[in-house]
Amino acid sequence: MRDGTKGAQPCAPTVDASVARHRIAIVGLGMAVTPHAKSLADLEDRVEVAAAFSPSEARRRDFAAKFPFPIATDLDAILADRGIGAVLLLTPPGTHRDLVRRAAAAGKHILLEKPLELSTPRALELVAAAEEAGVTLGVVLQHRFRPAGMKLAQILESGALGPIVNCSTTIRLWRPQSYYDQPGRGTKARDGGGVLLTQGIHTLDLMLSLAGHIEEVCGFAATTRVHRMETEDLVCAAARFTSGAIGTIEATTAAYPGFPERIELAGTRGTASLAGTELKVQFHDGSSVEMAPDKTAGGTGADPMAFPHDYHRAVLADFLDAIDEKRPPRASGEEALRVHRLIDALLEAGASGKRVTVERD
Repeated sequence: MRDGTKGAQPCAPTVDASVARHRIAIVGLGMAVTPHAKSLADLEDRVEVAAAFSPSEARRRDFAAKFPFPIATDLDAILADRGIGAVLLLTPPGTHRDLVRRAAAAGKHILLEKPLELSTPRALELVAAAEEAGVTLGVVLQHRFRPAGMKLAQILESGALGPIVNCSTTIRLWRPQSYYDQPGRGTKARDGGGVLLTQGIHTLDLMLSLAGHIEEVCGFAATTRVHRMETEDLVCAAARFTSGAIGTIEATTAAYPGFPERIELAGTRGTASLAGTELKVQFHDGSSVEMAPDKTAGGTGADPMAFPHDYHRAVLADFLDAIDEKRPPRASGEEALRVHRLIDALLEAGASGKRVTVERD
């Protein structure tokens, strides 16, 4: 078994010409907006940007210089506009709960930048608000949409790798001190956490989507001498999965110059290694599957935004499909809660030195 796919990109969705274009508003024009704006421009046959809002005049001005979307200065007017069916929320995590409540009450579907919120209790409240209002809630966890990860998911679903006995996840990134010197960066008040909630959340979410629920963790969490910051920049843990598999989790932003995140799975019929956007699978019968890395992928080093917007575009396309098909997005609010609960358990284990059970619904 061999797949010679080289550096494939997420497939463009098949568009039903009878489906009306969605009108969407962008709320929040900070650092995270660029890949989203590029994605919206790519999907102009499916979506119209009706407004782009920030309370900051400087950010509105900077955004308007880069993208040809209407600028708005009144969030209340956006939420009151019945012609706007969805909002893309790219604001700081601590604002998410209240903004989701307001948008859901106005009947808007919501695509929310990760993490859900600063804490899991607040995240639970916003997920419940969207569910009670009957609106679609998607979360920007774009690693799920990398072609190599999707290929591995297909292999696992087919049973070709056999039951998983081991899963090891390594997130070795680099952020210089200047990154954490920015006001609020790496604090609980602004970011809610450190390497796990801000950087590692993407790979941990992908890991859970591939290997299933983690039952129990034990390990360590620390702030290294590499950084001056409030929250953790290094976590090392052991994990026991519900399936019976055991494995390890390591995450840091102290590994210069930054390396592709790795998820390695050992099954009863073979072993898979997912390193960034590269996939290698070796089966016991001697056959293999390989996908070459996307050489444009990045974001592991000093520039956190040094990555292509292809995977953000795939997240947005899936969100639009979910609205049209009246189904949850692949990265839904409920799915995002799984990784938040895992992060809580990892940090509790690091603080207590004890084994911690990962909560479930």
